[in-house]
Amino acid sequence: MNGASDNVLTVLDQLPSGLLDLPAERLHEMLPGPTLIELPGSDPQPLFISVLLHGNETTGWDAMRAILKKYPRLPRTLYLLIGNVSAAARRQRHLPDQADYNRIWKGDGDGPEHAMARQLLHRLEQRPLFAAIDIHNNTGTNPHYACINRLNEDYLHLATLFSRTVVYFLKPDGVLSLALSRRCPAVTLECGKPDDAHGVTHVIEYVEAALHLSAFPEHEVAPQDVDLFHTVAVVKVPEQLSIGVDDPRADIDLSSAIDHYNFSELPVGTCFGHYRHGGDTALEARDELGNEVSGRYFELSDGRIYTRTPVMPSMLTLDTGIIRQDCLCYLMERLPLPTGE
Repeated sequence: MNGASDNVLTVLDQLPSGLLDLPAERLHEMLPGPTLIELPGSDPQPLFISVLLHGNETTGWDAMRAILKKYPRLPRTLYLLIGNVSAAARRQRHLPDQADYNRIWKGDGDGPEHAMARQLLHRLEQRPLFAAIDIHNNTGTNPHYACINRLNEDYLHLATLFSRTVVYFLKPDGVLSLALSRRCPAVTLECGKPDDAHGVTHVIEYVEAALHLSAFPEHEVAPQDVDLFHTVAVVKVPEQLSIGVDDPRADIDLSSAIDHYNFSELPVGTCFGHYRHGGDTALEARDELGNEVSGRYFELSDGRIYTRTPVMPSMLTLDTGIIRQDCLCYLMERLPLPTGE
């Protein structure tokens, strides 16, 4: 092992005995912190998979447990990163004194989590990865979908192997998939809520297909096989404002049905909830360049927050803790399928 700190990368060349018997909340009993396990396979070019970058998103680990129990020898070399085990022990996205494990991969930052990220990326620089898959859950009502950070064909093939719904984004720019997309086809999987058994089954099927994939198809992804969206803004609640759901005491009182808006093309005038402070800003929206664009997407009238233009949100949730830690939602628009790199 390379270290025993919660935020120092441990590197192993085999699975510790009994590791696959542990649910996510007990991994800290065997792993001292984020751990990269390098397992040989019949094809030597590694497939990189990361799970538990957020400690409360357990589908990836549950799926990998099942896959690794099934294969005495893998069809392809596998690099498995098991992320925030200390947060998983408490079933939290990340602990209060930690940076978000999926916002640390830009190369900047001087915290211990950022140092761990640089350690991993440096190690992976020496290895020609076949592809990279980062597995996540979300807390709202969302379909299963895949996210990519480049629009070339290999990335689209890797994404549509999981879902016809594909989201292209460049912000937030500290995510692991974006860092690895400079080196190999990379994808983030959003697998619904962590307590949904279908999410585990879907990921098992997908990872097994990726492990057996010898090369990416040379043909382009057909337009009828993909619904491609582009994230154009991230929406947050200002820190000084309180958040509630059907709570008239909160500064921002969200509708209890708001998470059902995900991946729906909302018309002008859709109500997101109520606001009760006296200012003219209830939600903050920033585009990919960091510009404040809330006035483009929202208007305030009679104490309510309405959409000003047709929008399609994703990641809307009723979990106010997640809203505070991350964001309220992302706003997307449809994107034509590119005809090449």
